[in-house]
Amino acid sequence: MQKFDLLVIGSGPAGQRAAIQGVKLGKRVVIVEKQEVVGGVCANLGTIPSKTLREAILHFSGFRHRHAYGRSYAVKRRVTFGELRLRINQVIQHEVEVARDRMMRTGVEIVSGIARFEGPNTVAVTNSDHVTTLEADKILIAAGTVPYRADRVPFNNRNIIDTDRLFERDFDMDTLPKSMLVVGAGVIGTEYACMFATIGVDTRLLDRRTELFRFVDVEINEALTYHMRNERVTLYLGKDFKEIREDENRKVVTTLANGREIKTDMLLFASGRAGAIEALNLDAAGVKSCSRGLIEVNENLQTNVPHIYAAGDIIGFPALASTSMEQGRQAACRAFGVPFKVEAQLLPYGIYTIPEISMVGKTERELMEEEVPYEIGIARYREVSKGKIMGDETGMLKLVFHQKTGKLLGVHIIGDGASELLHIGQAVMSFGGSISYFVDTVFNYPTLAEAYKIAALNGLKRVGAAALTEGEFEAPKTSGAEEVWVDENSTVPPTGAPH
Repeated sequence: MQKFDLLVIGSGPAGQRAAIQGVKLGKRVVIVEKQEVVGGVCANLGTIPSKTLREAILHFSGFRHRHAYGRSYAVKRRVTFGELRLRINQVIQHEVEVARDRMMRTGVEIVSGIARFEGPNTVAVTNSDHVTTLEADKILIAAGTVPYRADRVPFNNRNIIDTDRLFERDFDMDTLPKSMLVVGAGVIGTEYACMFATIGVDTRLLDRRTELFRFVDVEINEALTYHMRNERVTLYLGKDFKEIREDENRKVVTTLANGREIKTDMLLFASGRAGAIEALNLDAAGVKSCSRGLIEVNENLQTNVPHIYAAGDIIGFPALASTSMEQGRQAACRAFGVPFKVEAQLLPYGIYTIPEISMVGKTERELMEEEVPYEIGIARYREVSKGKIMGDETGMLKLVFHQKTGKLLGVHIIGDGASELLHIGQAVMSFGGSISYFVDTVFNYPTLAEAYKIAALNGLKRVGAAALTEGEFEAPKTSGAEEVWVDENSTVPPTGAPH
């Protein structure tokens, strides 16, 4: 039996960062990974392959250049899934190699096999016919998730599949389906619906909920819904299915609760994910799980067994690679008594739909419920030169700020590069800054970053205040004449402004 200070189950984003952090704290750390390669679902079946698929689709479809060459423009008219997977496999291989190299250079020991608890401090790892027993003072469960499979869905791994199946090595789909029904309008399902619609697949999206993302700003949500419908995605929101079957022509027939039938070539089931706990034998360790195999943790990421921690997708929302990385580091630090502070309200969210969505901080809905006096400032990509250059004239950046002090409370973006652009606002929020920062800052030109200044000026115009460098508001200085607000992007001079 080998003894370690920290044993990590799973080599995804949470597991990797926890293991590396543990070594940096001077501990002996081992990672147990059941797959032949490291990286977990993120690198092999989830985040990395799906985002690579998105970029490949945007390229082949010519989506970003249709504003200049017309809606019929495409780099390649007929694209096979094999061509898309070629690029996906290249990126996966690179990510796996980088992850393994990083852990090996750091000094993390890696053991391949299926982990199974034999006691609160003991884990047996089975690899083929060989069993290795490991013991550790601290254990982190970062085993990730698997697609949730409803019992009433007759999966056949051919044309009724879950999202992981798309990237499994033995999945053969050389020809893209002509039509597809995506069941589940959560983040994953909506992302795939956008992708396949962009590449020309007749795509439908079904969900019992009446709106896409309740945690997203209402205006951004409405804009995404509009753009999806504009790309010919048929939305069946507020509806449920009664039966799914395959007919004699190998068409997937989905019968809704009202008896309506939807016939498609393929059905992609994306109605959430479940914790990958089946092989862990949590009972032997005394660890409790809850709905869909997720593990409950406290603010320190401890399970009900104090020396056993959990992090990443297996603990549920927000289940993002970025937050999982921080959770992994946090768990390792807390396990060994090292302080670690997480500003939960500053965790960014990136949703890789088409168009892309990203947000940080509060939404208008939340601030209204909390009775906080707020105001907004908006900039549209069409008002920014870079937006026209890129061909994205429908994007939008919204700043939400305190109406009295100007303190930035939230940033919400829809459009190309949203998840990159967001970090400027996130940085300002992290030091408690106000929208005055954007007014007083010079941005490169032409860039999308300019949208922050335009949105800030728009917000100041709404509250009728002038920005101060220290981040507070003061009443407008009129000096006997009416103050003039100038919209830098308007071609029409405001009233009273010189021509």
